[in-house]
Amino acid sequence: MLMKHTKNTNYSQQHALYLKRIKRNKILINAARAGILILLFGLWELFARLEIIDPFITSSPSRIAETIASLAEAGTLFYHIGITLAETMTGFLIAVVSGYAIAVLLWLNDGVRKVMEPYIVVLNALPKIALGPLIIIWIGTGYTAIIFMTVLVSVIVCIMNMLAGFISADKTKLLLMQSMRAGKFTILKKLIIPDTLPAFMNTLKVAVGLAWIGSIMGEYIVSRAGLGYLIVYGGQVFRLDLVMAATIILCALAGGMYAIVAIAERIIIKKRG
Repeated sequence: MLMKHTKNTNYSQQHALYLKRIKRNKILINAARAGILILLFGLWELFARLEIIDPFITSSPSRIAETIASLAEAGTLFYHIGITLAETMTGFLIAVVSGYAIAVLLWLNDGVRKVMEPYIVVLNALPKIALGPLIIIWIGTGYTAIIFMTVLVSVIVCIMNMLAGFISADKTKLLLMQSMRAGKFTILKKLIIPDTLPAFMNTLKVAVGLAWIGSIMGEYIVSRAGLGYLIVYGGQVFRLDLVMAATIILCALAGGMYAIVAIAERIIIKKRG
């Protein structure tokens, strides 16, 4: 009994040291990330003040902060952020839901999937910005056109990623269920959907970036408000501080949205484990 208790104690100590090491590594990684960001902004500010780089062209962190503060004082900052965020979130949700549903339908029907695969690949390769003039003619110049562009950019990748996940589900379990004469809907519910949860979370991560790209592309073409509009307007009137400020805000929003998906993924995986 004494030997067993000693072994358990040693194991507990080793496990505690292992967890402590993992925690320390996470802290070091986060500190390194923050340090790199601070260093980049610090060098940017220093080079701009010393005029090693032209602050009119490249702006600087202090000028960007002043521009953001002036937008907030004017009451337009959160208006533009809200417009772009609403367009992006709406397009993101539509693309993910419709992409998942289409992937399910294609998985359920092998014949349709084999027929449609080349068209899906071609649509994915098509430069969506080229459809901008057609979108304006078809839908108009309102927010609907921007949301349509967001969905167009994101949905094909969602379909392809989820379909690849469905097809690559555990073959042994699939054969076992088929040998037990389980129907496709039963296999989908009991095996495919649970087994492809990691693929779904990866699809969400990819769709986050594509949704932001799509909404900004749409705002470049047709918008009268939003962060993409601020970038276009700032470039037209040579207010490059405004361009950089809107770009930094976009990076922060996209990073925040990605972080939410990553946190959700960790929570879901922890519950499954």
